[in-house]
Amino acid sequence: MLTKRLIACFDVVDGRVTKAQQFQDNIDVAPAEELAQRLYDDQIDEIVFYDITASAQRRKIDLDTVRRVAQHVFVPFTVGGGIRSVDDMFEVLKAGAEKISVDSMAVRNPDIIRQGAEAFGRQCVVLSTQVKHVGIRAGLPSGYEVFIDGAREPTGMDALDWVRRGEDLGAGEIVVNSIDRDGTASGYDLDITSAVAASVNVPVIASGGAGTVEHIADGLTTGGAQAAIISSILYSPRLERNLGVRELKEGLAARNVPMRPYLET
Repeated sequence: MLTKRLIACFDVVDGRVTKAQQFQDNIDVAPAEELAQRLYDDQIDEIVFYDITASAQRRKIDLDTVRRVAQHVFVPFTVGGGIRSVDDMFEVLKAGAEKISVDSMAVRNPDIIRQGAEAFGRQCVVLSTQVKHVGIRAGLPSGYEVFIDGAREPTGMDALDWVRRGEDLGAGEIVVNSIDRDGTASGYDLDITSAVAASVNVPVIASGGAGTVEHIADGLTTGGAQAAIISSILYSPRLERNLGVRELKEGLAARNVPMRPYLET
């Protein structure tokens, strides 16, 4: 049986991790490499790093920060933001990433998914989607719309249509990030997470809203996700208490969620 994964998420601005709520009002947390080192030592399963202003500013990703983070972690490391070509993907991989996340650029140029999968293997290409519940209407049969550029721009694309197309093009994993739940610590949007999981045959990663162990367990069971992205619960200054990876893994195991065990050192 495959174990589920906990993925720490970093929203990075100028080399520092920030924490937003519904993609607004970012609070500074720590230098990215320092937080990466702490969470790696705490036995996080994976780390994902988003240069959150790169796409909106139409600039390339901050490779210097990617390199600094990669020097401190030896778990799967995914990087996204400002990636516009296969050459950009190659530069990020050379800087130390294992997987590439595409989001806004994939909407603008879906063929970048196919190109990346052909060049590096589909296991290397992660399609990240920012989705918002807007209600069922013409062209949006799921009621969830895809947004881009840090959740600033609506696309008119239906979330389920888009993730199916992304899989067909070669995405090896799909992140479902709920704009409505992002940073709220109110739990994942299980409706869209489970709908995506039922619509594709690649691993789905729940994102946006985890504030308790129960929320994560729900995303990995009811939501059908193979992995859970977490951030606020680990380090957000907005929460009265942050939880460590050990507490999370042991809490999930106690709820019969198959996890990699926390190892005594």
